Amino acid sequence: MTVIPAIDLKNGQCVRLAQGDFRRVTVYSNNPVDIAETWQAHGAMRIHIVDLDGSLAGSPRNRGIIQSIVEEVKVPIQVGGGIRDMNTIDSYISIGVSWVILGTMALKNERFVKEACNAYKGRIILGIDANEGKVAVQGWTEQTAEDVIDIARRYEGYDLDAIVYTDIKRDGMETGPNIEATKNLAQSVNIPVIASGGVSSVRDIERLLEVEKFGVTGVIIGKALYSGAISLKDAISLTKN
Repeated sequence: MTVIPAIDLKNGQCVRLAQGDFRRVTVYSNNPVDIAETWQAHGAMRIHIVDLDGSLAGSPRNRGIIQSIVEEVKVPIQVGGGIRDMNTIDSYISIGVSWVILGTMALKNERFVKEACNAYKGRIILGIDANEGKVAVQGWTEQTAEDVIDIARRYEGYDLDAIVYTDIKRDGMETGPNIEATKNLAQSVNIPVIASGGVSSVRDIERLLEVEKFGVTGVIIGKALYSGAISLKDAISLTKN
C-alpha cells in the first residue's frame, strides 16, 4: 500500500478544509513547494495535489505552483481540481505531472473521460467524492443522486490508474477513514482504489492494510500529517513491514 501525502492549494497557499467546506479553511504554509520537498525527504513515493480554486472555477488556478513543485521534486505527482478538458490534461502532462484526476467530468461527460483514458492510458485517475454513498461534484458543492459503485463501474476496462475514493464527511476531520465503504468499492470493480478522508492515526493505516487484499492499494493523508497526529515516516514504515 502506498502512503500519499496531500497538498491542497487555495490562493497559492497550502491549506486544509474541514469536510470540503471552503468557509472552514486552515492555512498550513505559504510555500507549497517547501511542503512537497518535506514530504519527499520523509520518504513519499507519490504526492497528491488538489487545486481547490480550480475545482470551483472549472479550470486550473494554481498551475504555476504545481509546475514549480514538479520541477523541484523527483516524486511523481498526481493532480486534481478543475481538469475538465483535454487541453488542461495535455498541459499538466507536458509539465511532468504523472497522473491527472478527473472527478466532476466523470458525471458530466462520460465520453470525455473515456477519451482521456484512451489518450493517456494508465495516467488518468477517477476521483469519486461521496456523501452518504452518493457522489458530489463541483468542488463538493453539488450533491447528486448517483451511486458511487455505479459510477465506478462505468469506467472499468479503460486503463485507469486508480480510483481515489473520498468520504466527504470524514475529510479533514481525523475521525478515521470509511473502511467498509472503501472495501465495498474495491470489491465491486477491477480498478485499484486509493482511500482518502479521515485518516487520524497509525491504527487507521493498520485497518486499511487489512483490506489491501481487496484492491485498496493506497491511502491519502492530509490533515493528520499537518497537525502532527501521524508521522509520514511511521506510516510508510508500517506499510513496508
